[in-house]
Amino acid sequence: QVQLMESGGDLVQPGGSLTLSCVHSGISLPLDAIGWFRQAPGKEREGVSCIINGVGTVYYADSVKGRFIISNDNAKNTVDLQMHSLKPEAPATYYCAADPLCKATMNQIPYKDLALWGHGTLVTVST
Repeated sequence: QVQLMESGGDLVQPGGSLTLSCVHSGISLPLDAIGWFRQAPGKEREGVSCIINGVGTVYYADSVKGRFIISNDNAKNTVDLQMHSLKPEAPATYYCAADPLCKATMNQIPYKDLALWGHGTLVTVST
């Protein structure tokens, strides 16, 4: 059974950094991928970043390029999202999801088509 669980959400000041982790189990190689999404109240969920396991291909939304870094540790079954230079904005819940070939993260398919999600972790960037 595939399971996903996020952690690391917190309150952070603008300009600060935060690392989120997604622990996954039951996902096989080589083309399965993990995507990070975020959703603020009243807004649609949006793809932030994605990594294809076994290949190492990564994707970043334009809004986070140069500030976020996604990485995976296959030994620990984790996908981390390092977030730097965080901008003040409405609190958002970050979710990780099994996103084959990162299609939903790249808006090639609706995110609602993904079946496997974690429960989310809340990130607040505020003074």
